[in-house]
Amino acid sequence: MKFLKVLTGVVAAAVVAMTLSACAPTSTKEGTGGYIDDTVVTTKVKSELLRDDSLKSTEINVETFKGRVQLSGFVSSPQMANRAVEVTRGVAGVKSVVNNMQIR
Repeated sequence: MKFLKVLTGVVAAAVVAMTLSACAPTSTKEGTGGYIDDTVVTTKVKSELLRDDSLKSTEINVETFKGRVQLSGFVSSPQMANRAVEVTRGVAGVKSVVNNMQIR
């Protein structure tokens, strides 16, 4: 009977450990907390881009991974691309900006 209780405890501990490790971040996958942080940064960047009247921000896509923001989509000139990068760098939580926007 004592062996059964010990075995049950070990199995329960293993299940809890596996459950928690599924939420842990790796170098290519974010943990739950990191995903939420990046979602907040993405939302802030999109809001700031929308506020800027000189940008057609609906044509700019924003993706964030571990504080690294990638801008893609289309802008009308190199100056507009630079403006979007400048606005993005001013947002709290942005560690770096990758400009993949295309001029059309």
